[in-house]
Amino acid sequence: MRHTFCISILLAATALSGCDMLGGEAAEKLAAAKEAEGKAVGGACRHAGRAIEDCYALNKKADKASIFAGWRDMNDYMRENKIDAVAPQVLATRSEAKSAEAKAESKAEAKVDTKPAEVLSDGSMPLTEKRPAKSGAGGKAREPKGHDS
Repeated sequence: MRHTFCISILLAATALSGCDMLGGEAAEKLAAAKEAEGKAVGGACRHAGRAIEDCYALNKKADKASIFAGWRDMNDYMRENKIDAVAPQVLATRSEAKSAEAKAESKAEAKVDTKPAEVLSDGSMPLTEKRPAKSGAGGKAREPKGHDS
């Protein structure tokens, strides 16, 4: 009984020795991934012509040292190869769309229906138009009574 238990423990240990989920190298891999991502962000910011301070402000979760390293590497590469910065098009398109929506909304709000209310011959308003509710006793709104005839 003891012999089979020891063999099963050894098999389990052997199977788990190649597993990345144990956490042995996970911290190193995570740090390397964060650094690589920061360098990529910094390089992209420089290629887009953004200042390093703007890049920091836009990417608060990324490591500043790796952002700067990526920004500096891309700056050197662009100078050596005489590459001009590319203006980001996505933000410009979004801001244009937002400004167009804001203009449309402001025009819709500013547009007032100046058509006079239609009044029937008996002095009442037609049922298709809404009348302001009158407040009765106790502050409750009354609804007009309908006529069957």
